Amino acid sequence: MIDPAALSAPVLEYAFEIRVDVDVDIHLGRGPHEILAFTPITGGTVDGPLLRGVVLPGGGDWSVERDGTHQLEARYLLRAEDGAAIDILNRGYYREEDDGEPYFRTAPVFQTDAPAHSWLSRNQFIGLARDEDEQICIRVYVVR
Repeated sequence: MIDPAALSAPVLEYAFEIRVDVDVDIHLGRGPHEILAFTPITGGTVDGPLLRGVVLPGGGDWSVERDGTHQLEARYLLRAEDGAAIDILNRGYYREEDDGEPYFRTAPVFQTDAPAHSWLSRNQFIGLARDEDEQICIRVYVVR
C-alpha cells in the first residue's frame, strides 16, 4: 500500500492558451430555478509553448445556470499547426465570487490519433478561463 504522505503534490506546467470566438448565446429555457443556454463557437486560436493552431468553427458551449453558478460543457475541434485534428471536451464552472472576482475553471480532455499530439490524450489538464475582448480565453496547464 502506498503511503499518502509519500505522494508528491501536482505541478502545473503552462501548455498553451485557447482563444475562442463565440456568437450570441441562444436561450433554451429549462425551469424556474435554472437556465439552459447554448453559445456557438465560430473560431479562434491556440498558441503556446506546447501547441499552436486554430479553433475550427462549429461546436459550442452548453451552460446550465443554477443559483448564480454556471455549469459549462463545451465541445469543439482544434486544428494543430501541422494539420492534426484534435477534439476537445471542456467542462467547468463559472461564478462571481463574493469579492466580485470571477471563478472560471475548466478541465479539458483531448482526443487525437496524431502521434505528435498523443500527449494530449495521456495527461490531465486544468484551464484558467476569462472573458476578454468578446472571446473566451483559456490558459491550459498540464498537470505533472
